Amino acid sequence: MTATIPLRKHWTFEQLAMEFGPIELQRPLSKEAFIQLAEQYPDLRMEREPNGITTIMSPVKRGTSRRENQLLFQLILWDTAIGKGETHSPNGTYDLPNGATKMPDVSWISPERLAEGPNDEESFIQIVPDFVAEIRSSSDRLGKLKEKMTDTWMANGVRLAWLIDPYEEKAYIYRQGEKEPTTVEGFSEKTLDGESVMPGFTLPLDTMKRKI
Repeated sequence: MTATIPLRKHWTFEQLAMEFGPIELQRPLSKEAFIQLAEQYPDLRMEREPNGITTIMSPVKRGTSRRENQLLFQLILWDTAIGKGETHSPNGTYDLPNGATKMPDVSWISPERLAEGPNDEESFIQIVPDFVAEIRSSSDRLGKLKEKMTDTWMANGVRLAWLIDPYEEKAYIYRQGEKEPTTVEGFSEKTLDGESVMPGFTLPLDTMKRKI
């Protein structure tokens, strides 16, 4: 559950995130204030809603880090060989058309969208990615993640999105133009497919399992 707590002078943001994260700041931030905060604390993962509500996210644990890196590694291999687009890690920060600033766990931008968008390497990414993936961690509420997939990623023009829940062994596939996601249950010997968005890319869901 997201915590709303008063900031105290003797706490650094790093200590707050580690102790209480995810933390919802008490006051909305303008885009300029958000950028200043991000520059002052570059190691923090933060997201901002269109209304300025800002959340400092919890540091990821071992299992989540492993799953994020596994998906990112496989996507980079595919993109290097076939995709020829741009792949971003969990630190990739997007300025979206609706005014939100968000950080998906893994994302990919096609060559076509790269050619049409701005190419400023010193700003947040100002291109809507073709593909995003969010991997649920122990501190994430599933309902909140589902809202993010629908109201943030798909509403802003993402073409294909995966929400992977290793705790329930379910994957939700969101496609542009479809109201409801497709649900895949059970990870053993199953894969997710890049479909027409990322032809030839597949993710073995066995790699997303928890090690119990």
